[in-house]
Amino acid sequence: MKLSEAKEKYIQTWGTFATNWGINRTMAQVHALLLASGKPLSTDEVMKQLEISRGNANMNLRALIDWGIVRKEFIKGDRKEYFVAEKDVWYLFKQITKERRKREIEPVISFLEELKNIEDNDSQEAKEFVKLMDDFSSVTGKINNIMDLAIKSDDHWLVGKITNLLK
Repeated sequence: MKLSEAKEKYIQTWGTFATNWGINRTMAQVHALLLASGKPLSTDEVMKQLEISRGNANMNLRALIDWGIVRKEFIKGDRKEYFVAEKDVWYLFKQITKERRKREIEPVISFLEELKNIEDNDSQEAKEFVKLMDDFSSVTGKINNIMDLAIKSDDHWLVGKITNLLK
């Protein structure tokens, strides 16, 4: 397989995988394109290579910047904005984990806490409901703690912990 074929397959497949994880396909393809690129790319280059509209390219580039995994880079003498993906895979893992925790886990924790505060909590049905919310809170809290450990760890520490868990 030629390099250009491998890059194209990577970009398309990464976009497909991302939809399984709840991530926008085009956003994942833009990220994959920037990761695989050996140089900063302009919005026009992203549009051309992925065959997407300017609005779609801009929206997804801004989202990737918001996630903290892409940054703007300016080239002297050129007025265009260029974009570069963070290529440290461990940093990417931690940054994506941090963003997913903020967007997915923390709202669930707040939601469950709110649901446990019911006024008429004397009935058996209310006690069972509160226990169910407590159980969900416990699991969600543990997931949050694991994500926090991953975010704060270095790659060697986490790999060692996972290896120990698997033994």
